[in-house]
Amino acid sequence: MALFKKKTVTEEPMDLESVMKKYDRESNVRIWEGAPKIVVTCILAAFSLFCLYVTLFATWLEELRLTTFVAWIVMLVFLVFPVKKGQQKVNHMPWHDLVAMILGTAAFLYYTFNAESIIHQGSKFEVYQIIIGIIGILALAEVCRRSVGLPILIVAGCFIVYALVWGLNNPSFGRRITRTVGQLFFTKEGIFSTPVNVCSKFIVVFIIFGAFLERTGIGEFFINISNSVVGGFSGGPAKVAVVASAFEGMVSGSSVANTVGSGSVTIPLMKKTGYKPEFAAAAEASASTGGQIMPPILGAAAFLMADFVGVPYSNIAVRAILPAVLYFAGIFITVHLEAKKHNLRGLSKEELPQLKPLLKQIYLLAPLVLLVYLVSTNQKSIQYAAAISIVAAIFVSALSRLLKPGFFKQSGREYLCELADFGKMIWEALASGGQGMITVAAACGIAGIISGTITMTGLANVLINGIVALAGNHVIIALVLTMLCCIVLGMGVPTTANYCIMAATCVPILIKMNVPDVAAHFFVFYFGIVADLTPPVALAAYAGAAIGQASPIKTAFTATKLAIGAFLVPYVFALNPAMLLIDTSAGEIILICITSLVGIFAVSAALEGWIFGHMKWYERIISAVGGILLVDPGILTDAAGLTMV
Repeated sequence: MALFKKKTVTEEPMDLESVMKKYDRESNVRIWEGAPKIVVTCILAAFSLFCLYVTLFATWLEELRLTTFVAWIVMLVFLVFPVKKGQQKVNHMPWHDLVAMILGTAAFLYYTFNAESIIHQGSKFEVYQIIIGIIGILALAEVCRRSVGLPILIVAGCFIVYALVWGLNNPSFGRRITRTVGQLFFTKEGIFSTPVNVCSKFIVVFIIFGAFLERTGIGEFFINISNSVVGGFSGGPAKVAVVASAFEGMVSGSSVANTVGSGSVTIPLMKKTGYKPEFAAAAEASASTGGQIMPPILGAAAFLMADFVGVPYSNIAVRAILPAVLYFAGIFITVHLEAKKHNLRGLSKEELPQLKPLLKQIYLLAPLVLLVYLVSTNQKSIQYAAAISIVAAIFVSALSRLLKPGFFKQSGREYLCELADFGKMIWEALASGGQGMITVAAACGIAGIISGTITMTGLANVLINGIVALAGNHVIIALVLTMLCCIVLGMGVPTTANYCIMAATCVPILIKMNVPDVAAHFFVFYFGIVADLTPPVALAAYAGAAIGQASPIKTAFTATKLAIGAFLVPYVFALNPAMLLIDTSAGEIILICITSLVGIFAVSAALEGWIFGHMKWYERIISAVGGILLVDPGILTDAAGLTMV
């Protein structure tokens, strides 16, 4: 990003921190300074080290590992997040927050220190244990409210009310409470079910890896290399946004963070070259949202998918490649057509970073290449692959310091300062990783409560039978209903929790209607993600609009149009799983790639209303229908689609 400092855009500077605080709840944190800041940073870093140790080396009882992990999360949320937005007193933590932190943490640690006896006592719980369980559940709810938001708690609350009022057959209300608390707090079918288990076992290591990778400067490298390669073409800055966000998606799975991070550079440049503010903001938001579907890391929900489906994570990452390529290709084509339609230029030669100096920094990709190699070859577990990649990221960061001009001409004191700064970087990366885990873990805990309630009440079977009866034998109706559920739920629930809920409720419906397991899980995964772009609640689009000083609603609708691939592709692989490389050959894969790309081009052209010139309304309709037919793998659909296009 430093390469663009001399080429500023003539508009008021955007306060990126305020944008993040408005659209990303994770950024609304307490202000710690001086000694308290050092203490909190050390606690966060210690949590990361704890997670690495437990994940890689410890052989603890699972209940002990999970309860300790959630106890850490409860303590950290009260240390990091204030009771509500705007309470930003420096070095201030109210007494009631301290009391809540102690009680909430103690409730989970009670389970930790009594895990074996609780396991053996079965479903018979003492009154004081139920009280402890209620305290723990309420503490986790408050943790989630502070770090994630209220909507997911409303969803969880509705499910719990359903269980207590209608879902359980216990004769007395007291017994229903006992059964509900016992199931949700003292078994592995509630808070400590698959979401928290996968989070503590796999996701945490990748979050720490991402924190270290950011310190190597790889995000800036992605933007600069993208500018060097495509920045000079027509509408270059928009293409840079797409390419850079695709690369950054390999590292980060946060739509808002990606939008603000790379958008602070690309959106002003897009506006400078002639793109409308809402289009510039939408291009960045839609590309950044795609980070959660981009291999090799994808979003956190992908790790849960691997566990739910029962396949190695590398299997999920490989199947995600073609849909992700089509998604980004669709956005790239649309921004190209927009540039051609309005005759927009690229960046001048003086504004472009030189490729040759950038190639000398190619070593920055080493941790990512190593991770891809280790995951794809299954030589190590994905936890160990990520841990080895963390070590590689530390090595790369050290190498970048050694290669700085004049490094070996420094004095002894300067070397000591450099060493201290390097140690500080490692410690801060650990602390950043620890803080990054909080919201994912909190959302996973509440998702466990929701899925546990669904299991306990048998609600899943009720929903399955109801929707199957409504859809009849028409799988497309079930797919549309599932899509709507995902998008509506995604307006207030994070992607990870959204996926967990839909995997427990709607995926069995799709599977019952003969949609393959992997395709059904990918379907809800995709539509949970595009909720970040879909009005009326489109946080990534709104964050981009704030940076581009554009209309939020116009930006959200434009981003939805740009991300059309994310709305088409899930239907294609649900109806024909060949796109997910299921039951297909190499020749079929090549054919699918070619026809799908042509189809995405045709659909994008229809939405944009331009190919070699302005398209008439009937040409746009023919192009759209032909493109959709081409995206759907099949000889007849390909032939018909190609003829129409």
